[in-house]
Amino acid sequence: MDLLPAESSQMVKKHGFRSLKLVSVDMDHVLGDQQPFGVHYGRLDNGLYYYVRSNSKPRMRAALSLAVKAGSVLEEEDERGVAHIVEHLAFSATTKYTNHDIVKFLESIGAEFGACQNAVTSSDDTVYELFVPVDKPELLSQAISVLAEFSTEIRVSKEDLEKERGAVMEEYRGNRNATGRMQDAHWVLMMEGSKYAERLPIGLEKVIRSVSPETVKQFYRKWYHLSNMAVIAVGDFSDTQSVVELIKTHFGHKNSAHTPPVLPSFPVPSHEEPRFSCFVESEAAGSAVMISYKMPAGELKTVGDYRDLLAESMFLYALNQRFFKISRGKDPPYFSCSAAADVLVHPLKAYIMSASCKEKGTMKALESMLIEVARVRLHGFSEREISIVRALLMSEIESAYLERDQMQSTSLRDEYLQHFLRNEPVIGIEYEAQLQKTLLPHISALDVSKYVEKLRTSCSCVIKTIEPRASATVDDLKNIVLDVNSLEGEKSISPWDEEQIPEEIVSTKPNPGNIVQQIEYSKIGATELILSNGMQVCYKCTDFLDDQVVFTGFSYGGLSELPESNYFSCSMGPTIAGEIGVYGYRPSVLMDMLAGKRAEVGTKLGAYMRTFSGDCSPSDLETALQLVYQLFTTSVLPGEEDVKIVMQMAEEAVRAQERDPYTAFANRVKELNYGNSYFFRPIRISDLQKVDPLKACEYFNNCFRDPSTFTVVIVGNIDPSIAVPLILQYLGGIPKPPEPVLHFNRDDLKGLPFTFPKTIIRETVHSPMVEAQCSVQLCFPVELKNGTMVEEIHRVGFLSKLIETKIMQVLRFKHGQIYSVGVSVFLGGNKPSRKGDVRGDICINFSCDPEISSKLVDLTLDEILHLQEEGPSDQDVSTILEIEQRAHENGLQENYYWLDRILRSYQSRVYSGDLGASYEIQDEGRYKVIKSLTPSTAQSALQRVLPFPCKRQYTVVILKPQKSRFKVLASYIGSCRTSYGRDAKILAGLAGLTVLGVSLWRYSRSSLKS
Repeated sequence: MDLLPAESSQMVKKHGFRSLKLVSVDMDHVLGDQQPFGVHYGRLDNGLYYYVRSNSKPRMRAALSLAVKAGSVLEEEDERGVAHIVEHLAFSATTKYTNHDIVKFLESIGAEFGACQNAVTSSDDTVYELFVPVDKPELLSQAISVLAEFSTEIRVSKEDLEKERGAVMEEYRGNRNATGRMQDAHWVLMMEGSKYAERLPIGLEKVIRSVSPETVKQFYRKWYHLSNMAVIAVGDFSDTQSVVELIKTHFGHKNSAHTPPVLPSFPVPSHEEPRFSCFVESEAAGSAVMISYKMPAGELKTVGDYRDLLAESMFLYALNQRFFKISRGKDPPYFSCSAAADVLVHPLKAYIMSASCKEKGTMKALESMLIEVARVRLHGFSEREISIVRALLMSEIESAYLERDQMQSTSLRDEYLQHFLRNEPVIGIEYEAQLQKTLLPHISALDVSKYVEKLRTSCSCVIKTIEPRASATVDDLKNIVLDVNSLEGEKSISPWDEEQIPEEIVSTKPNPGNIVQQIEYSKIGATELILSNGMQVCYKCTDFLDDQVVFTGFSYGGLSELPESNYFSCSMGPTIAGEIGVYGYRPSVLMDMLAGKRAEVGTKLGAYMRTFSGDCSPSDLETALQLVYQLFTTSVLPGEEDVKIVMQMAEEAVRAQERDPYTAFANRVKELNYGNSYFFRPIRISDLQKVDPLKACEYFNNCFRDPSTFTVVIVGNIDPSIAVPLILQYLGGIPKPPEPVLHFNRDDLKGLPFTFPKTIIRETVHSPMVEAQCSVQLCFPVELKNGTMVEEIHRVGFLSKLIETKIMQVLRFKHGQIYSVGVSVFLGGNKPSRKGDVRGDICINFSCDPEISSKLVDLTLDEILHLQEEGPSDQDVSTILEIEQRAHENGLQENYYWLDRILRSYQSRVYSGDLGASYEIQDEGRYKVIKSLTPSTAQSALQRVLPFPCKRQYTVVILKPQKSRFKVLASYIGSCRTSYGRDAKILAGLAGLTVLGVSLWRYSRSSLKS
């Protein structure tokens, strides 16, 4: 007889980690012993390595890769860009597949092809990736055969190459914006003295335009050797041996034509004296400072190496916490700052500190960054700081351990890729959790602080400022370094001043509410609660991820209700309130309070709704709901210093937009399609000067004040016996105000001032640019009539994917003139009432060569008109249905997908109080569209949804570079000449106020995707 109640499964799993045995550690013990954990690993007679692992997340899917140890650093001078061209050609034609048949195959099985989805070329390697369904045995076999074709059978004919040049050239052109120029210039600066500096994966324009098929073939045949390749297959396989046999079937008979090439190494020279650089980039979206400390990239081999990696992570976390607190202090030297470590290329690792700051603030930011590093050298981190970091890392590994059986196949595939390409050991999450649990408590503040010695300006240091207009000089940077070194030498830098941190988020727990009504919706597997304060809560228990709960609360009535006189002030409410602290504590204090917990809550004010959303661990659900309680019960009051910081950041952002050549283009698109309304008009400096901070905070407070107006949906690994009492206490305990606050009927909301032109409008926006860019936006009005609205909205989703697929086929695969195309749908022109029509637009956007932009617009219109007049083919419809069905199947295994489905059911125009009925109508609507979608019904829908013929009503805006009078004259004179050349080497800067940090410096790993 049990005298104690049984533990919930969630608590059993939690205790599973907490009772996880520690391991006895020998620091010299070799990790993994070269044999990666959990995978069928081997090598074929021809030298090819293979990794095969069975994993059921997601069900009936497989993540495949072909990794090749051949990247741009292997190119000769006349081959610069060829490694990337080979990757493009792989999807164009092979011995077995021609005319982009591989792309058609991928789309036919629901595995979409597109930019940044299927392959990546870096300095050191090239990786091809496929994510395919395996519910039919032949699909896996065919997918592996595609990878086998990539390994030895890529076709490089003159026709193939000419057809693909345009797409590669467009990718090159797209990379020549401010961000791309800054990335390229910084890469050259970091790699100076090494071949890596001259081998950016995108290559040279002249090579892309003129390289011969023979040169491309030569590179492919030389470096694509089976002994330098690996196939990785992770998926929902019944057994791994059968997959190994498929790999042997498709790869086993292949042989490379020559002995394996020796892969050369290209060291990056170190330097004792720091390098300084002041980049001026007229299109930069802000000022920034970057400090890099380069060092050799060591291998992770032993337990001791792993301990060092943990200590390094703790050092970076602790340093970043200080940077964050400084950025939230009085008169901060920067808006944001962060530090990260990464292996840039095979022989090189770097610590990189990046800060964004106000204009002419780079010297102050640099000084603060260097002083903080010096402060750590002099005084170290405190044990309290390290205990916070230790709790954070322990929380992360605990979450990974709890979800060890639910890891995505793509994540596991990436681990094996790093094993092959970087020789990183794969030891399994169970052992890694044991190691961290054993090692973390014994890594002291002193151990962590020692890592600051790697951040000396005499350690291959590169210091760079990026500004839209020059203010700092190299001498200024050198003087700051000397001044800080002097302060450190004199020990004139004081210790870190720690803040007092409250113990509890909610100091006095609220009185719980009670359940007024409870309804079970068995078809959804959801329970709906009406609480005594009027809040409506729906929860759905899932087992997709053991350590995830997600939720969203929404209420009708948003920014569309505001008059123009209040709009700009109130729209700044979330920004100003967020800086002060919307949960009762300043962000820097809350960060420490949440250490070791996985709980995040954010807010959003939209046109028609106010929402809050969260993501947390089941064990931290109480903390997340406490944050929601604090959101509703905190009154944010603006402080002078807080407002000053926010307005500085806002002004910098506005000025950055004014420098961006795309701003005039985007503004004109909005003005044409939506009218010159204050709601769509971009914010100007003059608007910011009129912002009333008191009014902004008052509006934000009222947005999250009345719980009776909110519906909250919670999805995840919920134990109702634990979750419901917490819901009653922290959601039900939110006091209901005596009078309704911002209580709106959805049918009475004000619609947006949406006025799409009634005629054809074609405009060109000429904008000043450092290098020529061209972007096209083609828009059609959409009006869906009430009646079969649910089906029609689903239908629009299918049609947008159909249009995107067909335009890609025409502009890229047939004409070879674009890299990618996007189709977006906006249906928010009318208020979200239960009656009335839905208005909006469908927009097609792509970038291209400015000289042929109008021609490509005409080709796009021709293709859409063809679809309207002739209809799509059976294959076209089948492809779209397959893509949608595969996405739906994947979504059914994700918490966020279910959260979105339930929210849509509440927000649907057919919802009238019965969630189950609304959900069923939504589901039936999707099913009806799928069953009825044929070439003829798709054709009819295209005629009904878009203007018919489509050439009757649309807007086109084309962004082109503005020619100066001098350039116009020069081009006229130059037209008499037989040739025209240019050498556009531009030392460039940062295009973004965000701290680009690791994302930029991972250039070597994620440079170019096709």
